[in-house]
Amino acid sequence: MSRKRQGLLTGITSALLLTAMVVSPFGPASAETLLQALSSAYSNNPELNAERAATRAVDEGVPQALSGYRPDISASGSVTQTWTDSDIRNGSDTSSDSASATLGLNVTQNLFRGFRTANSTKKAEAAVLASRAGLMNTEQNILFDAAEAFMNVLRDQALVQLRSQNVSFLGEQARATRDRFEVGETTRTDVAQADARVSLASSELNLAQANLNSSRAVYQQIIGNEPSNLQQNFSAERLIPNNMDAALDVALRDHPAILAATYNADASSFDTKVIEGELLPTVTLEGDLSRTYNFDGATRSTDTASITGRVNIPIYQGGGVSSRVRQAKQKEGEALLRLDLARHQVRAAVISAWGQLTASRAVIIAAEAQRNASQIALSGVIEEQRVGQRTTLDVLNAQQELQDARVNLVSARRDQVVAAFALSSAVGKLNAERLGLGVQIYQAEEHYEKVRDKWFGLRTPDGR
Repeated sequence: MSRKRQGLLTGITSALLLTAMVVSPFGPASAETLLQALSSAYSNNPELNAERAATRAVDEGVPQALSGYRPDISASGSVTQTWTDSDIRNGSDTSSDSASATLGLNVTQNLFRGFRTANSTKKAEAAVLASRAGLMNTEQNILFDAAEAFMNVLRDQALVQLRSQNVSFLGEQARATRDRFEVGETTRTDVAQADARVSLASSELNLAQANLNSSRAVYQQIIGNEPSNLQQNFSAERLIPNNMDAALDVALRDHPAILAATYNADASSFDTKVIEGELLPTVTLEGDLSRTYNFDGATRSTDTASITGRVNIPIYQGGGVSSRVRQAKQKEGEALLRLDLARHQVRAAVISAWGQLTASRAVIIAAEAQRNASQIALSGVIEEQRVGQRTTLDVLNAQQELQDARVNLVSARRDQVVAAFALSSAVGKLNAERLGLGVQIYQAEEHYEKVRDKWFGLRTPDGR
């Protein structure tokens, strides 16, 4: 073997050893961990913060309903100037003018509204609970999206590294093939095959870089900052229930989507009762107090006070109320059907996530075995090429098999972590407390307690 050829093969072997390094999709020690990324998403994600604001707005439905128990008080005032000009038949004319001012106070208290106030309050309270459950569901969806975005960036970074190493190896292989062609030790076909593989590897590298840019953009959208030196050091295994039956039991009992649908069904039931209350009598007590000031005449002021009890018995409203009752009953039936739908969707999500997690574990084992075997095979093919027992195409094919094995392993490791988070989300237990995030946990009850019994005031609890 010529010294030149031996040097070329040594260069190929060095490139092979470089690409044969075990590439972990999780990278070296870094500045931002998965839990830190999840904490940022929990605190800063605009969709989650918007859902919290919507929940606070729903809280105000309870004091609005409770206002039906409270009096309605209003004050009024008026100033009157009157001019009178009389033309009398005997030829004499008379004219006069007077001025007066009146101040009044009216108090109206509902005594009975067909149970509408009580049922409206129960409806509003059910809506608050449904909103909180919806907020919990949004929270765990955002946390899952954040975990998936984090793992996608890690995966795509590893794939870019693998693709880049593959381009380096194939480029070295192509250069060596050309040198051997120049000395008559190989054919033009070998050169063309090597160049074709380099072109293919370059296109795969460009695609991997494009995918990485896309993943980084999604990461910033969900988590709120640019990904930098990411490190996955969180064991997602602790999020996984012991078995699928246990996962189904927990999910069907506690999943936020099911709880939200349950409370929405309750709210629909109370809404029907509120509308039915419009068909019942209404009893109110009304008090009026007024003082009239006369600026002319002997009487300087007049005080008037009255108390009036009113009973209104609806007889016929053109069929509008009856139609709204029927409509509300249909919506109540719809809410119950959506509750059944939520249960079926949660059940399907748990079974699917469990299957994906199980499959990803098996894929990792197979991919690791494939990678190890492909590394040994590639080393053997290169050694056999040195003594003329293998062709350039054999080396290229062995390298492609090793590259595919590494890509499969990187993707499988990502899939396992994402599947674990998906299963935790499907069970309904993916939340900041269970993850142990270092953030201040949002307490929806605090705002509710502050506004529930407020009788007046325009400022929100946060001072706006």
